[in-house]
Parts: sequence; structure tokens; C-alpha cells
Amino acid sequence: MWNNATTRVLLVGLIAALAWGQPKRQDPVQWKLEIEPARVAPGGKALARFTATIEDGWHLYSPTTPPGPIPTELGLADAPGAKLARLLQPRPKVKFDPNFNTNLETFDHSAVFLMEIAIAPDAAAGELELTAQARYQACSDTTCLRPVRKQATAKIVIDPAATAQPPEPPSDYVAASREKEPPAPTKVSGDADQGLLQFLAVAFGFGLAAVFTPCVFPMIPITMSYFLKRGEAGRGDSIFQASLFCLGIVVLFTALGVATTAALGPFGVVQIGSNIWVNLFIAFVFGAFALSMLGAFEITLPSGMLTKLDQASQRGGVGGTLLMGLTFALTSFACVGPFMGTLLAASVQGGGLRPAVGMAVFAAGLASPFFFLALFPGYLNQMPRSGGWLPRVKVVLGFIILAVMFKYLSNIDQVMQWQLLTRERYLAIWVVLFALPGLYLLGQLRMEGIKPEESVGVARAVVGSAFLAFALSLVPGMFGGRLGELDAYVPLAEETDGGLKWLKDDYQGALTKAKAEGKLVFVSFTGHACTNCHWMKANMFTRPEVRQALEGYILVELYTDGADAQSEEFQKLQDSKFASSGIPLYAILDAGGNVLAQHAGSTRSTQRFVGFIQSARKPAAAG
Repeated sequence: MWNNATTRVLLVGLIAALAWGQPKRQDPVQWKLEIEPARVAPGGKALARFTATIEDGWHLYSPTTPPGPIPTELGLADAPGAKLARLLQPRPKVKFDPNFNTNLETFDHSAVFLMEIAIAPDAAAGELELTAQARYQACSDTTCLRPVRKQATAKIVIDPAATAQPPEPPSDYVAASREKEPPAPTKVSGDADQGLLQFLAVAFGFGLAAVFTPCVFPMIPITMSYFLKRGEAGRGDSIFQASLFCLGIVVLFTALGVATTAALGPFGVVQIGSNIWVNLFIAFVFGAFALSMLGAFEITLPSGMLTKLDQASQRGGVGGTLLMGLTFALTSFACVGPFMGTLLAASVQGGGLRPAVGMAVFAAGLASPFFFLALFPGYLNQMPRSGGWLPRVKVVLGFIILAVMFKYLSNIDQVMQWQLLTRERYLAIWVVLFALPGLYLLGQLRMEGIKPEESVGVARAVVGSAFLAFALSLVPGMFGGRLGELDAYVPLAEETDGGLKWLKDDYQGALTKAKAEGKLVFVSFTGHACTNCHWMKANMFTRPEVRQALEGYILVELYTDGADAQSEEFQKLQDSKFASSGIPLYAILDAGGNVLAQHAGSTRSTQRFVGFIQSARKPAAAG
């Protein structure tokens, strides 16, 4: 039941609060300090026995006990010429504790902790008093007392003539410090499975949407008549031919996805989203597609290549039908390209097999109407005819693709830190580009596909109004307002994360600061052009519960998606220390750099993310 660390800490607080109101009782634990040898030479070592005598019915918790109770903390007070070199404990008992409803490491009756003390070579001769300190919580099977601090003292003599050596610790003693034996980090995954399903759903939707473009839709009746004629021998043969045709489409686009996956290394999928030349190329291609769809010019593939493929497909047989599918896919490239480019750009950021799987699902969506009509050819007569609506789709897609082009230009601007496409300018451009198709559909912008005397139908009015409403909804973002999911795709506003103070690209500085202030380090492996990173910063880190959970941490951002030496350094750190290359990645470290917990990917669950943040807090901090 009580398997959540946060719940246990709250339980400890409740027990301590109840104990506060009880009559003060005598502490059931007494401490004594003994040091051997009594005389130590400068540069030598001594062994101190810090003994806890515990009354019957009570117990202490080991310094290394799992989170829940307050563990015993031991140390040596500052003394001139002496320091604590090593802290050891006997092996604790692991038994069920009814106070916390779990197995914990405890000591009862007595416990002898060993402190290996190093004497400085320049320590002054004479008597030296050493003070051992303990902070602990004593519990019985029914109650826990408030944590208390105790200390005990003992004296040694610094004697240059001393020759005695300290006794060796028993072989069954173990380290009594979590920093010496860091716990295995808690690994939390983001919404990866849910994100993959959403990605595949979008990929399939892109494929279906591409069917209704001017390059694809008019091909449906032509292609289906080919199948029906080839299938005069029987309906089964027409279905078989349609299946081969669809397989040709799927094979082509899946091959593109596989080629993309093979061409990228483990960090290539991260870098491709921020590489300025890649983004510039994608922006150029999208700009060309957009201008072509808006009527500036026409994009066509080399006619010779298409003619040869078409002639080969006419030979019939299995190979001919597969080649026909390939020819169809290439012929439709002028309209399908923007969907395919957007999908590939999104898939490489997810890494793994997403490019290949995404393109296969996209191709399945594109080919599915052909297969469906081969099964039910009667529906072919019920489909809408090609007409004035196809040029309108083309114009509207042109404006949308032009808006998408600025996303890639923005990636370049953010990586280079030019601040040319600021959030305000970027959103101003988007407001205009999404308002224009609305005005076009409502007849206020004269372009191909709409005649001056043509009346506005209901469907056009609804879709045009939706574009205008979307454009107006972007306006608050120009003045610092949050845009929800859209914040992943636009430049972030200043103070987006609610005023949290982050160190930037200063990993060692964060560890040094954490050690000086006795805090943990919260590391964010992020990227300038990472959409999921933008979403988390704009929508998760602004939530009050998350900001409160991060109080007391040293926060540091490490950017890994650049091509500079520093990004490469952080890439190697992420790969070697966390066995991960994807971003965002969040990790919690102690001041020694030990990994206490890590969270891969983004998440929409506040409870999950807060639980991750709190999972690595030292139990002592709760007391």
C-alpha cells in the first residue's frame, strides 16, 4: 500500500507531528566514542568506534536504508589536523517495518559504526579532542520519535614517535554512505507508447489527406478502371492486382523511410532537427512546393523516367502492377511531397524505426482507398467528381505549406541565436498565412479556383471561418500568452518556464554549486529545435506543482542538438552516463555526479513528472 516514497515521507511527518504533542520521553539510544590507538603519529590513521546502545523494543535505521524513514546520518566534527576518511557499518537487518509497511534496514540492541580517521602530516603534536555526530530517528513497532542529534567525544594524542597501527575493520562491515554506493537510478519513461500511436495515427491521416490533392484524386477512376479491366477473369483477380498496386506504393515510401534511418547515426536523429543546412534545404523544398501550389510554376518529375516506368508497367504480370504503383507514387510526388517531408522531419526526432514505420503507415493510408474500391467497386460512382474544389484544396495547401516552411527557418534562427524570427514576428507571419486561406475561401482573395460571381457555399464558409478563427487565436501568443500544444512549434516566449533559474551549458558548475549548497542537480538535456523540449518548457515547467517540486534543486540545461564541440561533449555525456540519445531527457544527480533518477521523453502527466522529481530526494531532507 505505502509503496510511494512521497507518501512515506508524509507518513513520517504525520508520525513526527503526533510525537511532538506527546510528553517528552528519554531518548532510547545512547552513544559512546572510542578511538584506537590512543597515540597516533602525524600522517597516520586511527579507528573510532561510534557505538549506539539501543533500548529493547526500539531500533535505528541504517544510513543506507531505502527511502521512507529518516536514516541515521553520521559524521565527524571539524578538528584541526584530522578528517573522516571512511565510514563503515555492520550489515543491518532487513525486516518488515509496520510503521512504513515495507522491508527496511535496521539496527536493534546495539550498533558499532567505524570511522577511519586520517591525521594530517603537518598535524601539531599534543592532545586532540574528536567529536562524532549522529542524527537519527528511533522507532518501535508502533511509534516513531522525532529525529534528534547526538554527539560523543574522545581524545587522542598526536605523537611523532607513535608506531601503533589502527585495527583492521571486520570483513563483514560495509560502507555506510549512499554516496559511496549510489543507488540504481530510477528510470521513468515519458509518454513514448502513446506518442508512437499518435504519430502513426497522424501518418495514416496524412496518407488519407494526400488522396484529396489535385495530383492524386483524379487518378482514382483511371486506376480503378485499369484494375476492373484486368480483373475480368474474376473479382478475386482485380483484388489481387489492387493489392499488388498498393504494395508498390508501400514499398517505395517504406524504402525512403529505411534509407533515412540507415543514413543517420544515434545522434543524427537529434542533429538533423537542428542542422542549419538540413533545415535550409527543407525550407527551400517546402517553399518551392508552396509557390507551385499557389500557381507560381509547376513542379514535374522528368517525363522520360515516368514514360519508361509507365511502359514497363503496361507489360502486365506481377512486376507490371508493382511498377504501376511505383509510377503512381512518383507521379503524385508534387502533391504528396509536402506530407512526406513533414512526416519524415517529425519521425527522425523520435528516432529508432519511426522513419521506416511512419512512411509505411503513410503509404498504407495513401493506398487504402484504392484497395477499398477494389473490394467494393460500386462506391466508385458515389465519389465526388473532380471539379472546382480540387484547385481550392491546392491553394489552401499552398498557404499551409508556406507556414510550415517558416518552422524550419525558425529552427535555423534558434540554433544560430540570431533572434530574427522572434516569437512575435513568427506568429505575425502565421496569423497572416492562416488568415489568407480563410479570406480566399470566403471569396475575399481572388486566386485560382474561385470565380468572382461564384457564391460561397456552406462548406466553404465553415472551413474559411475556421481558418480565420485559428489565425486570431494566435494573436495572444504574440504578447506572451501560452498557446498550449502549439508552443512546441513556435519560438518560446521569455520566462516561458515560470521564472525558474536555469544554468545553461554549465554541467561542472552545477555540480560545484550543488556540493557547496548541499543540493541535488536537475539536468535537462534539451535542444534548440526540439519540439517536445519546447512543449515541456512551455507547458510542464510552468505548472505550480512542478515548480514547487523543483525547489531546492540546482537546475541546468544542456543543449545537445548543435554541431559545435560543446554539444558533442554533452552528447557523449548523455550517451555514456544515461545510455540515451533522444531529447528531452531529464536526470537528477547528487553533487558527486551519481545518477539518482532519469526520465526519458516528454509527458503530459503532471503527477508522473512530479513523482519523478520527488523520487530522488534524499530522505534526510524530509526530516
